[in-house]
Amino acid sequence: MDIIKILSEELNIPAERVEKTVALIDEGNTIPFIARYRKEVTGSLDDVALRALYDRLSYLRKLDERREEIKNAIENQGKLTDELTHALSLAVTLVELEDIYRPYKQKRRTRASVARERGLAPLAELILSQPPSLDRPLEEIAAEYVDAEKDVPDAAAALAGASDIIAEDVSDTAEYRKMLRDFAFEEAVLETRLADEEKENTKIYADYAEYREPVRTVKGHRVLAITRGEKEECLKVTMTLDRDAALARLYSRVITEKDSPTAALVRAAAEDSYDRLIFPSLEREVRAELFDTASEGALKVFADNLRHLLLAAPLKGKTVLGYDPGYRTGCKLAVVDKTGKVLDTAVIYPTKPREETDKSRRLVLKLIKAYDIDVVAIGNGTASRESEAFIAETLKECDRKVAYTIVSEAGASVYSASELAAKEFPDFDVTERSAVSIARRLQDPLAELVKIDPKAIGVGQYQHDMKQNRLTEALDGVVEDCVNSVGVDVNTASYSLLSHIAGINATAAKNIVAYREEHGEFKSRAAILKVPKIGEKAFQQCAGFLRVSGSSEVLDTTGVHPESYATARALLSEFGMTEDEVKGGGISSLRALALARGTGKLAKKLECGEPTLLDIIGELEKPGRDIRDSAPPPVLRTDVLTIDDLTDGMVLTGTVRNVVDFGAFVDIGVHDDGLLHVSEMSDRFVKNPADVLKVGDVIEVRIKGVDRKRGRISLTRKTPRN
Repeated sequence: MDIIKILSEELNIPAERVEKTVALIDEGNTIPFIARYRKEVTGSLDDVALRALYDRLSYLRKLDERREEIKNAIENQGKLTDELTHALSLAVTLVELEDIYRPYKQKRRTRASVARERGLAPLAELILSQPPSLDRPLEEIAAEYVDAEKDVPDAAAALAGASDIIAEDVSDTAEYRKMLRDFAFEEAVLETRLADEEKENTKIYADYAEYREPVRTVKGHRVLAITRGEKEECLKVTMTLDRDAALARLYSRVITEKDSPTAALVRAAAEDSYDRLIFPSLEREVRAELFDTASEGALKVFADNLRHLLLAAPLKGKTVLGYDPGYRTGCKLAVVDKTGKVLDTAVIYPTKPREETDKSRRLVLKLIKAYDIDVVAIGNGTASRESEAFIAETLKECDRKVAYTIVSEAGASVYSASELAAKEFPDFDVTERSAVSIARRLQDPLAELVKIDPKAIGVGQYQHDMKQNRLTEALDGVVEDCVNSVGVDVNTASYSLLSHIAGINATAAKNIVAYREEHGEFKSRAAILKVPKIGEKAFQQCAGFLRVSGSSEVLDTTGVHPESYATARALLSEFGMTEDEVKGGGISSLRALALARGTGKLAKKLECGEPTLLDIIGELEKPGRDIRDSAPPPVLRTDVLTIDDLTDGMVLTGTVRNVVDFGAFVDIGVHDDGLLHVSEMSDRFVKNPADVLKVGDVIEVRIKGVDRKRGRISLTRKTPRN
């Protein structure tokens, strides 16, 4: 199998580029490094495209490994033929390989294996060969296999055993299985019904009480919902397929001589094979593939949502009051300064059961005044509705302009109870750590959220039902890409941030922090090489993503890689500029000058690739820029809105909190997020919500309907009809 050719055709990338990119991966280069600093090799593929290539490359290589394992296993049995070798070479999926291997695989004891032990294989071969005629009745031939010692008492038992062998052989034939599998994917129907209407969780699956849908059209989120319902024993799930039509297809392949005296027996054996062996297996395979496809789709949604959440605009230069709502144990407060340092903590009880509203209000106002608080970040968990109302009323009495916003608490409890949080705040209890985390999430979402297992952040759908290893691998890749695309200051970054930088593992990240604490701030990028476990290769991978504040070398504070410093200096010299001008805030005229000269011509003169040249220009124009600054800022509010205030047709501004297959959930300032269904996203047809919206988008929506009893809000972006 030519893996490079397959990747080239599937991903629509020239084969030469694929080959060179694969070579970079095999040399141990990280995806972020390749995406950022080897654009000439990859044709400027971004990290998403490179991870897709890497995933497919890994699959195809595992496929090749399995192909060799199967080939060797069959060869060791002395049964490998040129025909089998060719069939194995043509297989493009693991399922196809396993189909070919099925007849040669060691099986548990079956009816067919028992029949073979009884010496009935020759009889089965005769029957399956379907001769035009026999020199005597089949029963007489079968009688020759009667053997009391082998538990074959009569001709009927011999024919039954031979039929079992034929049934298994039919089931093990790769060609037949593929034909029926394709038929099932095209024509099978998925059906569900409630398993027990009295079961506690059953109401959640009311939509699937009497559900039928063709396998070929069922949406991924439905597959995942059905699978979960079945796992929770709330749903009974079956797959149906037109049996007569399936058997007709099977007969057309198996019965080669319809007038043969053995054709009826072959037909009966094929029918038994389908009912007993093939269809149950097909049902498992089809449902497994539906689940895997749905999981991959949901994983992509989760990854996209996580990417946008991590790259949400930070709220820079603001002192924040983190507010973790609660009832019995009170609401925990944490004042965090502009750098993320905790200045103060407190607990108030404005909610039930104590309802110390006035006392709580006085304390909040005191903190606002004492620390010049700019924003209150309220967690969206238990008691958030009451807390929002309390804060909105409190801010009306404030003598300075203070706003509030709702921050997702997803994963905050996971972080607060973690070993990392305990080390960071050894003197705080779990709830105080949550309040700090909520405040910092607003100030710098990326820096805070990297401390949490991405599966716990809650911007996916059915993530707990997916293959957890695959989910972890994909989400960790997203976190790595986001951290590296932003870059970190090596002198202030936490261990958590550093451990996601390309080329830096957990041990190296701890060593960087330890070195910094022992020797003080790093004075240059080159000084990072003094850290234990940071060798030349690791330095090559990480250097461009680590910024060194206070370095005498201005390029150390940019995304220019040390390997390109000479090129950057030559570029400045080309236009009579100096590094001091870069240090002064960047050179805004550099791009225009380079374009006027011709970037291709200039790149050739500087002996670098054009993509690298353009990246260097971007860094010299705006040294230290944050790519997140272009993202929509968080929506800050000063007054509370409840579901009772909503009316049909009301237009509101909201923030997209989650994007799923069937739409998006939008925070419009009330306790419950509104659902913007995919059919309501635009006047034009929208196939995939992710094509239109992403997590963090600030959009204008109109109230379509409100179900106050169920707390459901329907939104629309369609143009209203007159």
